[in-house]
Amino acid sequence: MNLSATNMNKVALITGAAKRIGAAIARQLHGQGINIVLHYRHSKNHAQALCSELNVQRNNSATILQADLSDLKAINELAMLAQQYWGQVDILINNASSFYPTEIGNSTDQQWQDLFNSNLKAPFFLSQALAPELKKHRGCIINMADIHAERPLKNHSIYCCAKAGNVMLTKSLARELAPEVRVNGVAPGAILWPEEALNVDEKNEIIERTALKRAGSESDIAATVWFLVNSSPYITGQIIPVDGGRTLSN
Repeated sequence: MNLSATNMNKVALITGAAKRIGAAIARQLHGQGINIVLHYRHSKNHAQALCSELNVQRNNSATILQADLSDLKAINELAMLAQQYWGQVDILINNASSFYPTEIGNSTDQQWQDLFNSNLKAPFFLSQALAPELKKHRGCIINMADIHAERPLKNHSIYCCAKAGNVMLTKSLARELAPEVRVNGVAPGAILWPEEALNVDEKNEIIERTALKRAGSESDIAATVWFLVNSSPYITGQIIPVDGGRTLSN
């Protein structure tokens, strides 16, 4: 779709947008004429660089906001500031996520809090804060789920539990916010792991279990997000796996 009045003046808030999948989603939506609020926590330099890149392409089309999504006050302030910048928010992409192993016997309360805060608490309370605005504009929410919400990943019990909650959150919000707001999720498979999260053998084992026998890319996720934003007016409460067929095998 070319830039048109359909997308111009719409605004998307993307959490964890400075790098990786979040940045790819930002570029995808921005390329379709949507203004972007780029949220970041620590990656200020990356966020500023991406913001500058997008504003060169289209003047005053991107801005950055910092927030610690473990802090409820910061979450509510992020929602308020995102609405104030262009006077609206039409799309919320809950992309920010922590991901790392937590072996049974060595896991800590701090790890539990961190993984649940980023993967479940923040999406819930940010959605709650923006619900009236999204209803006003008949907008949409897209949560970043994970195929391991249903297929547990060894040594990642806390993360998997948090993502399972994220899946139920998506379905619950779809009922709570209907009919004005659509809520869906995207569940990545073998796409852009943090380098420290899995060793080479573990990554290769996961890839071997995919039907397509290869890892995906951030552009696969971004394209699916755009489909849910733009081309699916009758889809809500659904989780779309983007996993190369990983969920086809045991």
